[in-house]
Amino acid sequence: MGDACQACLTRVPHATLIATIMCCLGVGVFCGTMYRGSALSILMFDEVFHFRLIWIEALQMIFIVGSACMAALGFMLLCLGCLTTGATRQKVYRAWRARVGGRISCAVFMIITYILTFVWIVLLGFLVITTFLFTIFWKLCSKPENIVSSTCIDFTQFDFMFPSTVKQEDMKICEPHKIKLFCKDYVEKAEFMFILAMVSCILVILSLVHYLMCLSANYAHIRDHEKFQELQELQYLTNPDLHASKDRF
Repeated sequence: MGDACQACLTRVPHATLIATIMCCLGVGVFCGTMYRGSALSILMFDEVFHFRLIWIEALQMIFIVGSACMAALGFMLLCLGCLTTGATRQKVYRAWRARVGGRISCAVFMIITYILTFVWIVLLGFLVITTFLFTIFWKLCSKPENIVSSTCIDFTQFDFMFPSTVKQEDMKICEPHKIKLFCKDYVEKAEFMFILAMVSCILVILSLVHYLMCLSANYAHIRDHEKFQELQELQYLTNPDLHASKDRF
């Protein structure tokens, strides 16, 4: 029983498994927080500033589809890791064509993972800017004079950031219920969502870097497997006593 358990553990790609858990966890949190954060942003712009950003609604669907694709990619890389680990590699990549196919698969996935790493870095930069803006909004809400509603939260100096259809009076938040709506209901919750999304984005980037290391190692294992097999057969021919200890290789 102990030998069977040990043999099973040697077939598990632990590094790829850890990367898959990190990727799925990060993508799941990213999808949920970005969907909620974008929904709060849509409501904030609609109810406080009286305009709608249609492209944010399109982003919500992109987040869902992208998250599903990332999860599928993670499980495909996990399956590839299982095929290139331990005794499984010796059985799957015994033939020359299988080894060539395995090397091509690793190379293709390395290219895809490398491109996705840059995509997620760009997303991280976008989230840093978004989180910074919402932090500024929250700092404005945290001013004592705004808490007691004695002054307005004025965005007229940032009119270049608003569409031309937005009126000047809509850029000032003076009514107590609007200040409460803007600060407590939208900005505070959305800022927390975007902070979580930024952390999950970092986790996904780390998992992609981990995947790149695992794919590079798997590519090298498949490439060198033929040499190890020839060396093993040569040792069997020169010293038949090594046949009893062939599990070491």
